[in-house]
Amino acid sequence: MWKLHIWSDRCEWRCVYKLNSLQWSVDTESVRDSSSSRRRSTMLQWRGLRDHRGECNRAVLVSVGEFDPGVRLERRPGANKDTKSLHHTLSKLGFKVDIHSDLSGDEIYELFEKESRRPVKDCFLAVLSSHGEEGCVFGADGKPVRLSQIFKYFDHESMEGKAKVFLIQACRGDGLDDGVEVDSADDSRECIFSPHHSVPVDTAVMYATAPGYGAFMHPLGSVFLQTFCTLLKEDANRNLELTRLMTRLSHRVAYTFQAKGRLLGGKKEMPCLLTRLTREVFPFAEPGKGDGEAAGLSATSLLSADNVRTRSPSIS
Repeated sequence: MWKLHIWSDRCEWRCVYKLNSLQWSVDTESVRDSSSSRRRSTMLQWRGLRDHRGECNRAVLVSVGEFDPGVRLERRPGANKDTKSLHHTLSKLGFKVDIHSDLSGDEIYELFEKESRRPVKDCFLAVLSSHGEEGCVFGADGKPVRLSQIFKYFDHESMEGKAKVFLIQACRGDGLDDGVEVDSADDSRECIFSPHHSVPVDTAVMYATAPGYGAFMHPLGSVFLQTFCTLLKEDANRNLELTRLMTRLSHRVAYTFQAKGRLLGGKKEMPCLLTRLTREVFPFAEPGKGDGEAAGLSATSLLSADNVRTRSPSIS
């Protein structure tokens, strides 16, 4: 069950932009598993199972909460809360989770280059959480990390046929009123390149916010990642096909979060999904319990040959 609490103006954010009041906080009720111990035992048998080659689904969490001295980026006290929630949630769903905190820009590049070459069973999930601008996030040393380069690392033969999911908790601009405390840098940076053309096939990228807007962060965690974890605690959600799950994530963030206060009253956050998936993907579902019978099939294989018409090339 989701609850939204509005805090009083006496609380203060200490993030990028200076502000006099706190607009929101997230409080999620833990979801109790009412299933019998026998069912729990059965669930543990399929979650996290490795295939005959010893491969499993993997998750890599990269979170920057503390920046190097001299870097003009404020600390992000909610980053650790998000990391802990993600680790707990994904581990229970069978993912092997690796956590990397406060890496420099070059270290983030090096990490993902190596991760793209490691074996994975069906799904690779990456979370990048930091200050950011459109097309990049910032390392602990303040250097921009181009998302387009991160995506390109996974565009090779060994990652073909694997689902690749990226969750980006960072601002993509400052499209809010002056003084907003959001997850963005407070100075102008050269990060106006678009990563969209570099996204490999069978990849989904879920941004915390739309292009040009800020993403909210709070010491209790970000509304985007905390909501993601809450959804995965519910059977009805984790058994969904990935794009349907992300639609529910967008809906819940958009309709349950609302800023309050003299400066930001009524402000919202709207996640944004970019996908190049060619098949239905159920990365968090128990086998046989996905929401469709066509799980794992490519988009073209869902078409009957009798219904496919050939067309002459044309330019419109």
